[in-house]
Amino acid sequence: MSKSKNTERILRLTQLSVLVALLLIFGFTNLGYIKIGVIEITLNIIPVAIGAIVLGPAAGAICGTVFGLTSFWQAISGMSAFGAMLVNVSPVMTFILCLVPRVLEGLLTGLIFKGLSKVCKSNSVPCAVSGLCCPLLNTLLFVGGFILLFGQTDVFVSLYGQSAASNIVAFFAWFVGLNGAVEAVAGFVIASAVSKALLTANKRLKIK
Repeated sequence: MSKSKNTERILRLTQLSVLVALLLIFGFTNLGYIKIGVIEITLNIIPVAIGAIVLGPAAGAICGTVFGLTSFWQAISGMSAFGAMLVNVSPVMTFILCLVPRVLEGLLTGLIFKGLSKVCKSNSVPCAVSGLCCPLLNTLLFVGGFILLFGQTDVFVSLYGQSAASNIVAFFAWFVGLNGAVEAVAGFVIASAVSKALLTANKRLKIK
């Protein structure tokens, strides 16, 4: 391996390590969550989006995995009121719900950025679109998974009753309204801006 390739590898691993460390801090200290009752607005999507955009789909999946594992830890430790309710119903289904959507969001965000980069001359549009897609994917996949896995449980019935929704679409809108909007803004503004800056820096350092 040439010296330049080795340097590139070290810098990429360093960047990934920083993002993973940030996710761990967010997950274990509650800094990554804004909690309003059972509604939880997560900022963990920001490092996941940055990893997926700057370092690629595989790194996005790794960051998503860390996000999912810390989310499950919050559920089993009682740090997450909503997660604790789900664990009481089924720890296995809760683990699947915490992990799978987050892995997919990181992987898919990386693939979206990679695809857009092939047709766009600059990184501005790919970063903006991918930064927005990550939180949207997080919301869609998590809530979709919740309805699929827990749709016949007392937790779902209780929440559905609180929403006063007349159908599943109305419930979906009620359940994700606030947190989905905040996460989307955070992803669009913060993740896209940081990702673009890192991509520019990496390009100057000749990191692909």
